[in-house]
Amino acid sequence: MIQLPLNKCLPNVSPLVYGCMGLGGGWNNNPINDADIKQAHQVIDTALDNNINYFDHADIYTFGKAEQVFGKVLAERPELRKDIYLQTKCGIRFADDLGPKRYDLSAQWIQTSVEKSLVQLNTEYLDVLVLHRPDPLMQPTEIAQVFNQLKNAGKVRFLGVSNMQQHQVQALQQALDAPLVLNQVEMSLHKHDWLDETVYAGNQAGKDINFTPGMMQYCHQQQMQIQAWGSLCQGLYSGIDVSNQPIAVQQTSRLVQAFSEQYHTTVEAILLSWLMQHPSQIQPVIGTTNIERIKACSKATQVSLNREHWYALYVSAKGQELP
Repeated sequence: MIQLPLNKCLPNVSPLVYGCMGLGGGWNNNPINDADIKQAHQVIDTALDNNINYFDHADIYTFGKAEQVFGKVLAERPELRKDIYLQTKCGIRFADDLGPKRYDLSAQWIQTSVEKSLVQLNTEYLDVLVLHRPDPLMQPTEIAQVFNQLKNAGKVRFLGVSNMQQHQVQALQQALDAPLVLNQVEMSLHKHDWLDETVYAGNQAGKDINFTPGMMQYCHQQQMQIQAWGSLCQGLYSGIDVSNQPIAVQQTSRLVQAFSEQYHTTVEAILLSWLMQHPSQIQPVIGTTNIERIKACSKATQVSLNREHWYALYVSAKGQELP
């Protein structure tokens, strides 16, 4: 088993995370039906059969139905809870009668969201609660207080963040008694600003890179797990038609396919292993509901790209040589 920073608090946690955003029947107001429940059973079983025991939720996924359908599975099979790790996210509120789409990391909303997620997931506790987006109005001491209350009540074990830069993480960490255990950000072979930031350090060509300098190194030093959402590039290099995409995308898609054949593995495994070989020990989140694709992703733990192939993928995705 690959050793991750998260292993300190979640022993034997899997190197891959199954992202549950696609469960529950879609982003609509249709009620959950038998087909949705059957799909959730199949997805969970496939993940577990392929050594994926960590499941990522958010209170907003499919307007709450993702948590609800997962909870129905646990209601039918409560013995599963001891074999899995559950995390959910809170802090994004959609437009309603009170205001526009907004972020809310107030103590009241965190408390309300957690209580609702526990009911929907049909569980007594969350392994990790993740703050979904940085709220400009967030008060670190207020967040620390509500987290301590939830932790002392046995409702939340650990706290993490998502989409935060290092200074926001530091400000929050200073108010907490316990360490933040993870930061989940968008990272993939296609979305590689997080990597560009390191190679363009001190280079004028990197002045417009939209990533926070030092975040990767900070998390690594603090032994915070970095989770990568969007890790499969929405199928860009692993199945969708790219004939109308830029030349760099087309070339990279062909290269991923060629390496999958050379390493006797799947294209999904190539993409995920590329991320996982970074020294920060990135933990990719996969969100496909396709059973065969879940199996294909699980093979990433068996692949180790050589340095030249790792760089070949990076440079191809960039569409230009390194500085």
